[in-house]
Parts: sequence; structure tokens; C-alpha cells
Amino acid sequence: MLNPLRKRAATKKPADFTTVIVVMMVLFLTSSSSFATTKGLSQIVTPDLQGEGDLSLSLQIQDKRIANPYELQAEMGLTKWAEVAVFRGFQPDDWIFATEIGLLRKEPFLLSIGFVNWSPHMNVDPQPFIEAGYCTEHNKVFGGAIHSGYKNEAILGYAYDFNQRWRVQVDWMSGSENSSTIGFTCNVTRDFQFNPALYVNNGPKHDLFGYIVFTYTFHLWGDKKDAEASEKRPVVSTK
Repeated sequence: MLNPLRKRAATKKPADFTTVIVVMMVLFLTSSSSFATTKGLSQIVTPDLQGEGDLSLSLQIQDKRIANPYELQAEMGLTKWAEVAVFRGFQPDDWIFATEIGLLRKEPFLLSIGFVNWSPHMNVDPQPFIEAGYCTEHNKVFGGAIHSGYKNEAILGYAYDFNQRWRVQVDWMSGSENSSTIGFTCNVTRDFQFNPALYVNNGPKHDLFGYIVFTYTFHLWGDKKDAEASEKRPVVSTK
């Protein structure tokens, strides 16, 4: 799943709080009564893909030292092997694009490539990545690399699914400007979830930053048999 790995400093331009509040209301008022899927880990992409025909809308709120303090995301599963995402930032005004292609999807083994953090508006080039995963019923392990600017950086992640509702997760990205994170995901319903996390900066001071994302998923089209099979699984998927 796609996340904006490379973070950019925020300006003091005020956010569009009306938009933020409207999105929050939609997320809470349209929740259903089943269980949700997860949106990757807190900081890194993961090699599993958004379900075909699934549209996820997210509101991300975070310390301005991590990235844009208020950010909306739309993530769409186009096929069983490809997805795209658009991020809308408010501080500063920004549009960020990402995509992911699944090269290997034979569970429990996964392998994906793609790019993140392409911002034509801010003249930021896309950052290509490659990542592998090994996902069992409860344990999920991820590792890979991303090319950012003039250097390559390592990405690692681990998640443990207790049941359909609760997951704990940690991830790490190399580089003094990046962080380690620890957090959890709570699937309130089949389609609504939230994920708070604590960022620990890799720099010498190891500063702490707060982060939370709320996600609601709409199932626009796709294989009904796959959807039914997914609902019967005893744990959350890594979508």
C-alpha cells in the first residue's frame, strides 16, 4: 500500500479546516458494520495492493515536522496488480502522486515496484522503490529500498495481526532525516479504520512526533468471490 515516504517541510499557510471537518464527518457517518482492511504501515509503502475496484479516502493529521500537517489521500485499486494514489496537502498547498505495481502476488510472498512523492506543483521528482514482503496469518514482514534525490535508503517494517480488529506495527527508514515508528491499527468496521503512531527521528536528538490517519474504503467494483473470501479471513489483510 502507498504512503508518502518522503516528507516535506510545511509553511505557515492556514489549512482549509472546512474541508478537513467535512471529510471527518463523512468517514464517521458512513461507516458500516463489518471489518476494515489496513493502509500499509505508518511510514512506509508495503508490497500488497489495494483491492481491485476499491477506493480508499483518508485524512492524515501529523506533526508539521513530519510533513504536511493536514493531508487527504485517495487510493484506487485499478486492477489486481496495479494501484494509484493522490495526496492533497494544505500546508503548503500541494498535490502528490504515487503508483504501485505488483510483480509477485503468490501469498505469502509479495514483490512490488512503483514510485511515491511525485509533486509537479513543488518540483519534486518521483521517488522509485522496490519492496518485498512475507505475509502469514498473523506476522507480516517487509523490506526494500527507495531512491530519494541523490541517495538510496532502506525501508523495513513488521506488523502483527491479533485478530480482525487489532494490529500492532513498527517500521523504519534509513537516513538521519527519517524515522522509526510504532503504532497500531483499529478496524472499527469492515470499511473504516484509524491508525495512530509515534515517530522517533533517526537524528541525534531522537525527537518524537505524533501521527494519525483515518480511512474509509468504498467497494466500487471487483470480484465478489474475492471480497467474500476476504471477509471470512480471521485477520485483517495488509491492504
